[in-house]
Amino acid sequence: MTLSPEPVLPPAPLTPDSFAATFESLAGAISKIVVGQEHVVEEVLVALFAKGHVLIEGVPGLGKTLLVRALSRALSCSFKRIQFTPDLMPSDVTGGNIFDSRENRFQFVQGPVFTQLLLADEVNRAPAKTQAALLEAMQERQVTIDGVERALPRPFITLATQNPIESQGTYALPEAQLDRFLFKLVIKYPEAEIEKQILKLHLAGLDPADFARVGLEPVLDEAGVLAMQLFAESVRVDEAVLDYIVRLVGATRSHRSVFLGASPRASVALVGASRVRAAAEGRDFVVPDDVKDHAASVLRHRLSLHPDAELEGVTTEDVIEALLKEVPVPRSAA
Repeated sequence: MTLSPEPVLPPAPLTPDSFAATFESLAGAISKIVVGQEHVVEEVLVALFAKGHVLIEGVPGLGKTLLVRALSRALSCSFKRIQFTPDLMPSDVTGGNIFDSRENRFQFVQGPVFTQLLLADEVNRAPAKTQAALLEAMQERQVTIDGVERALPRPFITLATQNPIESQGTYALPEAQLDRFLFKLVIKYPEAEIEKQILKLHLAGLDPADFARVGLEPVLDEAGVLAMQLFAESVRVDEAVLDYIVRLVGATRSHRSVFLGASPRASVALVGASRVRAAAEGRDFVVPDDVKDHAASVLRHRLSLHPDAELEGVTTEDVIEALLKEVPVPRSAA
């Protein structure tokens, strides 16, 4: 897809200030389309620069797909969409070997997973065997077909949307797949003032799908995204903050309401997200508040509660909030 004008690249070499400025420009550009979801927009950008994938949950009509399309417009990166349905097959995601009668041999035809931004729309409407087609792609950034490993483009991020599991025609995502998402974000109904603002924009003739008319233009290209990802990996994380992350994630495994706690992958996710948050605020070091900011997004889909706790009305959000209050924050890094 050809986009114009030329994207604005982050200054080279990057500094905390230039990283923060580019991050703010991206968030502002996307918010021209996605109204009233500034926090969700920022979380998606944090995941992008932390090399993570995002699961976005919400009922239909709240702009989940629009958010991902707006991100693809703001980045000059390749973008493909898969509409997950009950009859979708794994090969429809990854591609496969097709016999070419003219060449008299099998040729590999790439599936839509071979892209930089992948929208897995309504991912929980497909059965487990199709959802599993994304496991290797999300973890190893490659696809193996008939014993041949094929690398995916870089950067690669999967942005999956799902309806609440109570909705008709949905399947629960396997735990192995849930754990591969850096964040799970929950989009709720907008407040009255935000919804009124959306209506006024529509009355003024605004078409959210007409990105050019709204003025949403590319902000960053492929090289810029990779540079931002690399810079985030240079942000310093002190020993005290690492200890705090380990204690926080470890506490999920012993909480009385939790049947299955978070794995070490959650600790890794918190480190990566906290680094990006620090850089987005113009710092080259992580503080405990960076960890707290992303604890819910990292942990909410990684915890399984005891049935008794669920009957009592306890939610994963309640558990995370309690742990953030109970686990001591390191004073030296505060």
